[in-house]
Amino acid sequence: MFQVRIHGRGGQGVVTAAELLSLAAFHEGAHAQAFPSFGSERTGAPVVSFCRIDDHDIRTREPVSEPDALVVQDPTLLHQVDVFGGLRRDGYVLINSVRSFDEIGLGEWVGGFRHERLLTVPASAIAREHLGQARPNAALLGGLAALTGIVSVESVVHAIHERFTGRLAGGNAAAAEACFAFVAREVDAVSHV
Repeated sequence: MFQVRIHGRGGQGVVTAAELLSLAAFHEGAHAQAFPSFGSERTGAPVVSFCRIDDHDIRTREPVSEPDALVVQDPTLLHQVDVFGGLRRDGYVLINSVRSFDEIGLGEWVGGFRHERLLTVPASAIAREHLGQARPNAALLGGLAALTGIVSVESVVHAIHERFTGRLAGGNAAAAEACFAFVAREVDAVSHV
């Protein structure tokens, strides 16, 4: 089973990101589940959502405490919430930021991880360019597809078009594809170092 935990703030599409990821997995014939964890939160409050993907029925319903992949939609959470709790040393990390791990104060922390599985990506800027608003959720799913290979970008785009219509669907799909291309280039560059 592949487990993903997505951290962000209310209003950033954190819950929708997990739902889209599970839809993308369904399109590829996998079993998937997505659910959020939040109380009576308001816009801007920390929110976390979870997605599990497997070849078999998924019976567990508890929050993901040991993620295989971690997506951080809002880098301001990095030093406010324990976003890295339970992350495996061979796990994947995708952070929405234009800054490097050193610049966001995580240079020493990443030392024990596989560098080809850790990446910061300007997802908000990519979303703004393609969608007209800095909502990074769909873009980050494209990046996650490139980083992990757990789903294809085509399935992510299909899920986006299933969930949204018109300009919203087109902009989110374009952002996902652009972020996929960005991450694929970055991963390729790291693997050739």
